[in-house]
Amino acid sequence: MHFSKTYSQLLLTLPPELRQSAIQYRQLKKIINQIVAELNALGLSPDILQNVVQPPSSLPEDKGKQREDPEQHTGPRIIYEFTTVDDHVEPRLRLCLDSDDLPPSDAPGPSSSPRHPDVNIVLPIPPDVIRTALGSAISADTQESSEGQSESSDAELALSSADSRALPGELIIPLVSDTNFFRTLTEALNSLAAYLVTKREEFETTLRSLSHDISSASRPSSSTSSFHPHSPFSSDPANISVSSHALAITSRSDLDTWRQIFQLYMEADIFQGHQERFRGERDIEDAETRLQTFNSELNDRISKGALKLRMKQSRVALKTFMDLNTFILDLRKFQHVTAEATRKILKKHAKRTALPLAPDLTSPFIIRPDSQDRALVLSRSTMRSTETLSLSLLLVQALTETLLPIIPHIDDYSCVICTSLAFKPIRLRCSHLFCVRCLVKLQKRGEEHCPICRAPTVLSADRSNVDWALLNFMKDWFPVEARKKLQQNEREAAEEEMQELGLDMKGCVVM
Repeated sequence: MHFSKTYSQLLLTLPPELRQSAIQYRQLKKIINQIVAELNALGLSPDILQNVVQPPSSLPEDKGKQREDPEQHTGPRIIYEFTTVDDHVEPRLRLCLDSDDLPPSDAPGPSSSPRHPDVNIVLPIPPDVIRTALGSAISADTQESSEGQSESSDAELALSSADSRALPGELIIPLVSDTNFFRTLTEALNSLAAYLVTKREEFETTLRSLSHDISSASRPSSSTSSFHPHSPFSSDPANISVSSHALAITSRSDLDTWRQIFQLYMEADIFQGHQERFRGERDIEDAETRLQTFNSELNDRISKGALKLRMKQSRVALKTFMDLNTFILDLRKFQHVTAEATRKILKKHAKRTALPLAPDLTSPFIIRPDSQDRALVLSRSTMRSTETLSLSLLLVQALTETLLPIIPHIDDYSCVICTSLAFKPIRLRCSHLFCVRCLVKLQKRGEEHCPICRAPTVLSADRSNVDWALLNFMKDWFPVEARKKLQQNEREAAEEEMQELGLDMKGCVVM
């Protein structure tokens, strides 16, 4: 299947607003046909250009390829180069005659220096092109002679090593159709860059609004006046409890629901891998599959009642959250198809015309971190990957860094021994944190050293080591988990007391 048809089919899978900003691949193919016709009219067929044309000297040297020595070229040669005019580039051909390297035509006998074979390039160039190319470098007599020759039907300009002394050292031939090709391509990329800047601003605005909505829908207990924090002056660590009022506040908030949603989202690792097995940006197919799996799991839990979005604000926010992720995926697809279309059309341009591959174009999807005006720079960038950032990856980072910190994650406040919420939290003199039950068990076993740093701080810990600020934070943001932890601690403490009394708690016998 031709890429033109594949390109059209891929664009149909994207939203209409992205399709309207796509590169017009078929239009560029038509312009390439015009370039070939223009070169043939100048007598520069692909067969001729393959033998005499040279790439611009300003192009960077490719790795593993040795650059050709200009001195190796003898006789007339053609250089394909670009000049910058106003806001666009104009490709042109520069014909170098190198008459100084050849012996005079009237020199008798063989020359002491080796004579290079003549290279004849017959160019049926129209008179107006000749006048433009030669400019003031040729005398008026020569111009009149050229005009006289152009009146005949088979007017030709023959550039050879024998008659090159009659012409200037260089002849510049502008390429009108080629200029139209690169102007059309660069204008499309610049227009796409401006569009992406607008979409990025819209994304950031929506993201800020979504952050506010999720914060309002997942309020902690301290959002009401009934929340009373504990302190070492007014509270006894042995009598800390989570009131039913705090749980009632949670029931009117979607705090726990959003925590589960974000937990599923992090486990999905949709756009980026953070595991040891794979780190970095995922390919499009993998990201799409993971997004579909995440969406299916989410809808399944909601339908079964495992996730309850009590507030309408949360339901709207969840839809917006999924829309932002879908947009990032569509942007990844659009980035891939645009880069492939640009690469293909430039390759087709070089193949059909036999002109050297054009200099690298910039990509509207690549962002420089040091860009002050946040402008998007153009695609096959010559910068190292560590110095640039793709727009889709930037949006993924903005999404995760803005939304995920709204809801504290329970893993960040877990005891490293029991891996559950470290409630009530005890901070040792070495600054490491454990829940009170795990610390009591360590002390009963007579273990003196911290399990993390091996500092002798366990046996000296007492109620003065309670981290009251963290205790209030856990009670505020994790009321359900804190209540379960307290119940578990009470049950374990009761079992230990019964075991110390020699009573078996494995079963209950009714007499």
